[in-house]
Parts: sequence; structure tokens; C-alpha cells
Amino acid sequence: MPTSAIRLVRFTGCLLLALAAVVTLVVVFLALIALTDGAGSGLAAWLTTLGAGTVLALWRGRHRTWPTRLVPFLPVIVAAALTATVCIPTVPTARRYPPALPFVSTQHWNLATGSRVAVYHYPPANPSPRHPVPFVYLHGGPVRGISVQDHRFLRLLARQGYDVYAYEQAGGGRSDLLSMDQYTISRSVRDLAAFVDRLDEGKVDILGFSGGGVVLTRALADPGVAARLHRAIIAEPGPMDGPTAHITGHKGRASARDLAPAPTGPRSTHVPRYAVGFGLMRLGLLTPDTGLIGQAEGDNAFTAADLGSDTASAYCARDAHRIPTEDTAQNFSFSPAASLRIQQTVKDSPSIAPRLRRSRTPAMLMIAECSSQVRQWATAALANDPAIQRTQYMPGVGHHMWNGLDDNNDRAVAVIAAFLQDKPAPLPNYPTRDEIPTFLRDHK
Repeated sequence: MPTSAIRLVRFTGCLLLALAAVVTLVVVFLALIALTDGAGSGLAAWLTTLGAGTVLALWRGRHRTWPTRLVPFLPVIVAAALTATVCIPTVPTARRYPPALPFVSTQHWNLATGSRVAVYHYPPANPSPRHPVPFVYLHGGPVRGISVQDHRFLRLLARQGYDVYAYEQAGGGRSDLLSMDQYTISRSVRDLAAFVDRLDEGKVDILGFSGGGVVLTRALADPGVAARLHRAIIAEPGPMDGPTAHITGHKGRASARDLAPAPTGPRSTHVPRYAVGFGLMRLGLLTPDTGLIGQAEGDNAFTAADLGSDTASAYCARDAHRIPTEDTAQNFSFSPAASLRIQQTVKDSPSIAPRLRRSRTPAMLMIAECSSQVRQWATAALANDPAIQRTQYMPGVGHHMWNGLDDNNDRAVAVIAAFLQDKPAPLPNYPTRDEIPTFLRDHK
């Protein structure tokens, strides 16, 4: 074999060994991040990896002449540089709250639970007759800000004569953060009760959407909280308790998840620190209270584009190429760690079905045709809450039923208004409890 070929083989072999050493050190670093739960912003894992790599490089170079003893250190230097990017914040570590909205004032209420929440009020607009019972909106998420699109829908309800209140749940939007151990589904229910008490206008009508529907369903199972509610609308709820959360079953008709163009805009997950942190949290390898990324930093870093196809999954397949912009970059707010923490407390909670079966608050269930939610999440509430008086299966819409497309907002308002005013429903009462098995079979 020619000398040049031998040199090339040796060089390639050395390069592959160096690359393998870099990959090994990076894998060790990631394993240590998980084992230490990101302690010290990842520095504990970084220093341990660097130390181990240095010892290994010294051992490998012990029989070499002095200049070549430095060669084994090159993979250590490269790995140290790569992994250091996971330890360095690229956004402020103190919470940056969204700026004020131009179309509604933001109030901050201190609740009896200790939460300080951002509150929005849309008084009934003339000339519509004013409805006597205040209307409260519980947004989805959990621990997300109220989108501009949802604000538009709330203003539409106010134009129908409703006195509309909404608050961003603790940790979301302009509401103050809690310590991570305070984010529980039980705390969310207590905050709802405290909000109604702070409103001090008697019983309220309430619409709970998605994650807010979970809070509302659990509130209906708590007699002390349910006593504060006049009428309840559960729209596209998530799982209400642990047994429901572990159901894997039917979903609605095809959504736009794999059909819509990829969301544009910056992504925190293009930055190594947040790609590692959020990725390991989602896999359950880091706790929501990880020492790698603080709650405030994570909130500041996370963008709408990070939701990926989750946004598209809230729309029907037919709408894949006309999905509206739900929010502005300035208003968008989502806490991935706190959201995972609350979802975990739902999964860990015992069944609320026995208590929900004692509910007496008049309620309505709304289900979307193209829902990305597991159907049994909604039908579990219908099966166990005897006070659900009607179900409205909303054709032509996905999980986000009031989305500004076509007449979807007006149709949602018509369904809500008919129930709150105890008028005939604009859609058939479907599915009923007896029709749940057929519904699950036919609508998937």
C-alpha cells in the first residue's frame, strides 16, 4: 500500500476515534444532566464531564512524547465547547411579562390563595340586553396566556350583552409565577373559587376550554366550588383525572397536524440549552423544577413556533392552508415546565367520577368534529356528570372552535348563548349518554 494511502487510513482512523471520543463525552454530559437534574445550570454535569475527559486524556497520552500528549485533549476541548452552550442562558433569567394589550386594560388581583393573576374585563356592549349573571372564561394551556384570538371571541360575547371576565391562570401571561411545587390542578381549582369570591357578584356562568375545561370539570366535582357556579360550559376538555388521563382511544376526524406548513418564527429549541432542557423535560428525564433552566427563563425562551404542529392539530384538515395567526409574538406566553407539572398532577390524581356524579350545576358539553383530544376525555365527563343537560357536537371545527374562520365564532356564540339563556339548542343534543358507544365508534 502506498505511503500516502497508509497515512490517509491512519488519519481517518484518528479522526473517527476523536469523533467517537467527542460523542462519548457529550452523551456522558447529557446523562449527568439527567442524573443531577441540571444542578447549577448544568455546571455540575459540565465540570464532571470535563474532569473525566481530562483524566482520560492524561491516561491516553502517558506514553507519548510531549507534543503529541496534547492530541487526546482535542476531543475534550471540542466536547467542552459544545456542552458549555447548554449551560449558558441566552435570554433573561428574570421573568419578562408581555406588554399591555392595546384594546383592554390589565388588572391584577390578589386572590385568597396567594396567587396574583392578570384579569381582563369586557363589559356588555350596547345595544344588546345585558345578561344579569357575570360570565367567566377559563382558557386552555395549562399555564398559558390568553391569545389575541380568544380576546376577540370574548369581545364578541360582550357584544351579545354578557359581562365577560377572564383571568390568566397563575404563571401564565401577565399573572405572577408560583414556586414550581405550587402548580397543581387542585391549586387551579382553588384559584377559580377565589377568583369568583374576589369578583363578589354572586354566582357566575363559566366557560372552560381545553385545560380550562379540566379545571371546570373538577370544580363541578367539588361541592364548595360548584356552589359558586350558575351554569357551566365544558368545551373540548382534557383528561379530568388519572384514570381518564391514561385512556388511549379515539380522536376526532382528521386535523391539520401533518398537513399545515411548518410554523415560522424563532424557536428556542434551535438553541442547544433549550433543546436539551425542554427535550429532557418532555421525556421525563428532567423534573419541571430542574436546576438547568429556571421557570422564568424557560417562559422567556419558549416561543409560539416551539409548539410546532400542536397549533395545526387544533384545526380541521380542510383548514390546513388557512390557519389564522392565533397570537402575536409580544402577547404569546407559555410555561412548559409549569404546564408539565400541572398535567402530571392530573395524571397522578385519583378518580373524581364518584364526586362528579353528585354534581347539580346545569352544564353543557361542547365537542369539535376534528378534535385532536381523545374522545373519551369528553365522554367521561358526559357519562359521570348527571347535570350535563346538552351536548353540542360542533361540525366543521377543530379543537380551537372559535378561530375566526368563516362563521365559526358566531356559531360558537349561538350555542353558548342558547344554553346560558335556557333556550332551545341550535344543534341536536348529541351525543347523549346512551349514544356514547355509538359516537366513539362512528366519529373517529
